[in-house]
Order: sequence, then C-alpha cells, then structure tokens
Amino acid sequence: MHIYRCTLTLMEATFFSSREVSATYFTEPLIGHIALSYAFGFCRSPYYNDGTIHYKEHLTALNEQGLYVTPATLVNKPRFTLGQFNAQPDAYWSAMGAGALVTVPEGGRAESKGKSWWVYDAQGKRRKIGAETRPQFGRIRSLAIGNQAVAYVLSRDALTIPSYIRLGKFMSKAKVQSQEVTFSEIKDGNVTLPSLLSLGDLPSEMAPLVFDLINVPPTPLVRNARMSGRFYRISKTELLPIGMRYDLSGLP
Repeated sequence: MHIYRCTLTLMEATFFSSREVSATYFTEPLIGHIALSYAFGFCRSPYYNDGTIHYKEHLTALNEQGLYVTPATLVNKPRFTLGQFNAQPDAYWSAMGAGALVTVPEGGRAESKGKSWWVYDAQGKRRKIGAETRPQFGRIRSLAIGNQAVAYVLSRDALTIPSYIRLGKFMSKAKVQSQEVTFSEIKDGNVTLPSLLSLGDLPSEMAPLVFDLINVPPTPLVRNARMSGRFYRISKTELLPIGMRYDLSGLP
C-alpha cells in the first residue's frame, strides 16, 4: 500500500454548488473526494457528454485497482469570495421567460402566449423556447485564492500525482504538493478523526458512533467521527481507516 499526502493550494476562486438558498449558491469549505478523483486524472470524463452520469462505472474501476482518494480538509479557517452572475444574453432584444432566456434570430420575431414563448426565424419557422435548468441570475460564494486543504491518496500501486489540477464548475487552477508518507497499521478503539471522511465509504464494521454530518452532493461527508477498528497511523495525530472503498449504492 502507498499513501500520499496531497496539499492543495487554490490559485483561483473555486466554486462548487454545494448548497442552494434561493438565488444564492454556496460552496462549502471542503473539496469532495469524487471531484478529486477526477481532478487527479484517476477517472476520465468523456469529451462529449449527453447527460449520462458515469460515477458507478468509473469508481468501480478505481475500487478494482485498489485506489481511493479522501475528501480534502481545509487547513485553516476558510476564506470565501462572493460574486454575482447574470446569464442575460448580450443581444439587441431579449426577454426573461419562465425558466428561459428568450432571444430573437436576425430577421425573426418572438411572441408570448401565457407563460410560453415562441420564436420565429426569418423564414417564419416557429419553435417553442423550453425551460432551462441552469440559473439565470444570482450570487455565488466561492472558496477564495490561497485556501489550503489536505487530502490523501491510498493506492495498491505506486502513483505519480499531478502538480497542478483543475477544480470546480469553472475548472479553477490549484497547486498540488504531494509526498508519500510512511505508516503503520494499528487497532484502536474510540478514537476521533477530525479530517473529512465519506460516510458510505467506511467499512461496515467501523461505522462511527458520533460524527458531524455535512450533507453535500453526491454523497454525505462526516468529520470528527468517533470510531473503533483498524487504522493506518501516519503520525501521532493522523489516522486513516483501513478498508475505505467508493460506495456505489447511492450513486446514479
């Protein structure tokens, strides 16, 4: 087994839509383990996506390889940046419909019927403007530049960790300093682990008795989990549960 400690430093504001309250979209002070699995290049998203979600396929392959990435825990007090966005198109004429932004092609026209909008092109061909799932305006809270977080990569085989990765909805840049660490295996009881863990990925016999729950998609995370079982001891204060695997049961 190889264990790598990866320290991430955000070089750009980084946004994940962890929580939505009205028209404000919040990034929680963490970086999820599935997002990191893709960012490190262990999973590869298809260049073209028709909307199909590949979590089960990709993470099953990592389980078979004996490879696992923990969530990244912020080192210090998190810093955020708050911004606004407006998806209104930069066009001569536009309108905001029910869940849709309406623009008119050159030589065309638009008309509304109730809550629906119809657009006609220059040849008179008509099409209905459908509702879109993307937000049209609002505010976003992102993790600010300079935040640092630590994640661990556990692998049956030796790995090369990239020095820079892209994270979040806007593919923001982050620097990665990785170091392979030495460890020992121990058995201990009633220990508290302050670092973030994925609740579903823990071995069934190591279910934590007490923990702080962070309900973020696609899987909930925990911190300050008190548990008993077998651990990798990395230092006097750092322990990782043995036997973590990606839980596929709740993924689409």
